[in-house]
Amino acid sequence: MEASSIIDVLNKKLAFLSGGKDRRSGLILSIPLGCDQTSMDELSDTLDYLLGIPSEKCKARGFTVIVDGRRSQWNTVKTVVLMLQNVIPAEVSLVCVVKPDEFWDKKVTHFCFWKEKDRLGFEVILVSANKLTRYIEPSQLTCDFGGTLDYDHGDWLGKRLVFEKFTKESTSLLDQLSIINDSDKSAPLDKSADVLLPSFDPETVLQTGHELLSELQQRRFDVSEGGGGGGGGQGAPAWRPMEEELLAQPQVVKLLDSLREKYTRYQEVCRQRSKRSQIHDVHAKVMQVVTWLQGPGSELLKTHRAIGDSMRAAQALQQKHEEIESQHSEWFAVYVELNQQIAVLLGGGDEDDEEAGELKALQRQLSDVCYQQAAQLETRQNVLQAAHAFHAAAQELSQQLDALLGTLCADVAPADGSQIQHGLKLLEEKLRSVEAGLASLRQKGALLLERTCADEGEVADEQRDNVGQIRDVMDDMQMRKQRCEDMVDVRRLKMLQMVQLFKCEEDASQAVDWLCELLDALLKTHVRLGDDARDTKALMDKHRKFVDVAQSTYDYGRQLLQATVVLCQSLRCAARSSGDTLPRLNRVWKQFAVSADERQHRLQLALAFHRRADAVSQCKAAAFCPSVFAPILTQMGRAFQVLEDERAEAESLDEADASAKALLDRLGMPVIFPDGSEQRFGSSGSDAAAAERVRERLLLVEERRLQLQEAEVGGEPRPHDESLHATLDVIGEEPGEKEAEDEEQEEQEEQEEADSREEDMLQC
Repeated sequence: MEASSIIDVLNKKLAFLSGGKDRRSGLILSIPLGCDQTSMDELSDTLDYLLGIPSEKCKARGFTVIVDGRRSQWNTVKTVVLMLQNVIPAEVSLVCVVKPDEFWDKKVTHFCFWKEKDRLGFEVILVSANKLTRYIEPSQLTCDFGGTLDYDHGDWLGKRLVFEKFTKESTSLLDQLSIINDSDKSAPLDKSADVLLPSFDPETVLQTGHELLSELQQRRFDVSEGGGGGGGGQGAPAWRPMEEELLAQPQVVKLLDSLREKYTRYQEVCRQRSKRSQIHDVHAKVMQVVTWLQGPGSELLKTHRAIGDSMRAAQALQQKHEEIESQHSEWFAVYVELNQQIAVLLGGGDEDDEEAGELKALQRQLSDVCYQQAAQLETRQNVLQAAHAFHAAAQELSQQLDALLGTLCADVAPADGSQIQHGLKLLEEKLRSVEAGLASLRQKGALLLERTCADEGEVADEQRDNVGQIRDVMDDMQMRKQRCEDMVDVRRLKMLQMVQLFKCEEDASQAVDWLCELLDALLKTHVRLGDDARDTKALMDKHRKFVDVAQSTYDYGRQLLQATVVLCQSLRCAARSSGDTLPRLNRVWKQFAVSADERQHRLQLALAFHRRADAVSQCKAAAFCPSVFAPILTQMGRAFQVLEDERAEAESLDEADASAKALLDRLGMPVIFPDGSEQRFGSSGSDAAAAERVRERLLLVEERRLQLQEAEVGGEPRPHDESLHATLDVIGEEPGEKEAEDEEQEEQEEQEEADSREEDMLQC
């Protein structure tokens, strides 16, 4: 019985040989009963198969059967025990029924087995799982019964199937190889007879056997802590289920030895048969190859020696040559095969000297003829490849020259600078491509001339014609390239002028944008009028520099637009104009000029006002000096000085008042541009702040005027009293004036920072 025929039953694991042994060295047969009803027929088939595996010597030592009834009914266990009498009555030494802990009536079950003891022929004991080690060593029990023996039923079954398959195939293969080897000894060489072949691949069968044997030898022993079968000693190897009693390792070794011997003889028979067949065919094939190469093959090469006058003609010649090579390739393939066959025959060492000498002579003759013919084919192929490359380069160069000429003949419509730059770059690339193509043509032409002249079979007249044709093509391409270069120089100059034209227009537009930014900065940030004459003077200097920058920007824009006109005339594109760039430039410049004049006028009024206010302050300080230097001056001199100072101070007060009013009126007026539009400096808040600073200083002037008027109405006070009062007033006003000076200084620093940022922008 084979495992493959009952594979489904064996997969159920109704019974198994784990490889463990009892104390008598008998094998342990385990029957695990489950909760479901166990088929007695399937169990019987499983036992029949398992009992057929061990050798007769192993069977003689008897079996210990472990019936695991912990999950089964008593009736099933009893049926299995009784069935063992019919299946293996003589081989069973002991039956251990593993009982459950809480079921079965111990007295009844013991009585039943005791009553059947004589009829059964073997002893049956009921034990619990934890007491099974009293009869069997733990190292020989699987983990299901509290032991340490490893057992994998699926692995065992797989190895068993491999073993049976190997046994079957190797036995059949041995018979077939014996028949083949015996028939080759008695039968002579007959090419028409069919060659006998084995039904199995010997290499595959041998490999399977070696793998199986290696697995058996590896798994036979495994070092463990448990003792061996029967001895119970410590440190002995634990038996595994793949030992020789279970899988017949000697049988595998014997089959492998026989198979290797038969297969070696079979290989020798095949080699001798193949060698005899080759020796009969080599001579005829060698002569056939030599005859064709020296006859029709050589004639084909002699009748095809042209190189063509164009790429299409060269391609046709190459196709024809490929056909010739294809015909030769078939014979060259035969040559390679024959050369290999001769080398194999010579390397075998079984021929006599006469046969070896004949084979070597045939090999030399065949090699000489084939190498000579292959050299002629290669020379012809090189000439045709050079001709095709030359004509292809000439055609490509001609197309490049035509494309370049078409580009040069097309009119250039000015669009923008980037397109002109791209067109100029494309033109230069095409010219470089033409130069590279001409250089490649010259190189390939020189190579073609060299290979054409090196062909010894070339006729002199045909050779001169080919050389003249190659040189004419190269000279014609050189002349066409020179004409295109002259036209490229003219076109390059025109395109560079166009690039300059677009650059001038772009820069002129940028100048207009800069001027607009300057105008915007003038109207929005140039608002301060200064806190005194010195501050106003500094602002006027900055304003003058600012106007100079704007003037330079305007002049730069006008120059660019004039250059644009000149370039348009040179390029004969008078219809192209500067568009709205010139009107924009003039309009922005006029607006800037009006705004700058207004700014200058306001600064002049502010400077005049501050100068008058400073004069009033100086007159007031001079009025205090006589009281300080009273011991030095005379009474008359002081009176005269006071009168003069009062008269000058009155005039300064009037002038300061007039300047302030004129400045305040000017601050309230907007800037009116030539087109009638209006614009104010800064914002309404900035104008109000500037006007407030003017009014504050004008208030001081008015206070001084009131003091003078009071002095005229009430009579002139005594000089030293007036000086004393004035000194006390100055001392009393010092803290307020100090705070005002600090505020003015902070405002001045903020204005300087704004002016610094403005100068940076103007420099950019």
